[in-house]
Amino acid sequence: MSEAGFWPGEQPVAAEEVDEEALEPEEDTDEDALGEAHQPDEPPHQHAPDELDIPDGVRILEGSPSGAGRSVGIVVSRFNGEITNALLDSALSALVSAGVPPERTTVVPVPGAFELPLGAMALARTRRYACIVALGCVIRGETPHFDYVAGEAASGIQLAALETGVPVAFGLLTVEDAAQARARTDKGADAVRAALEMADLFAQLREQVKAG
Repeated sequence: MSEAGFWPGEQPVAAEEVDEEALEPEEDTDEDALGEAHQPDEPPHQHAPDELDIPDGVRILEGSPSGAGRSVGIVVSRFNGEITNALLDSALSALVSAGVPPERTTVVPVPGAFELPLGAMALARTRRYACIVALGCVIRGETPHFDYVAGEAASGIQLAALETGVPVAFGLLTVEDAAQARARTDKGADAVRAALEMADLFAQLREQVKAG
């Protein structure tokens, strides 16, 4: 539309020719149907693709989610066991697919999400595992308990990795209800792949240091 308020090629309409009734909105407009018609094909908030555009000539050091020759520790919460069992199944399947046999995997159950950091720290300090995977589920309730547990667990899991230098993957679900949790049990596999990728990256860094 032009600045004058008309579509290109359209002639202005004389004031006496304007049909005022035609300018009034229809009373029977179905707002819900109109809203649905204008909904985008995909949700407005999507995770960004996990690929980076790195210019040619820049040196790249990137890990691979390979488990060949690696031992992995898993610390998993018993609380909300229906969900954490599914997370554990997802993680164990991903480890086998990545080349980590069951005999090189150690699973440490702990009472709840609040104990995940301590379990992860204990496993990492043994130096027997290339990486650790922390799995749990916290569902929001009617009290602030959710916020305290979720926040402290997240901080503690990160601290376990920072203090030991062993990659600790965050596989803790923090959700509003059980339905959201059930829809995200594949995050166990995602956590495994993240842990293995970081373990491989650290191995490459150590090799570079040795090579001088």
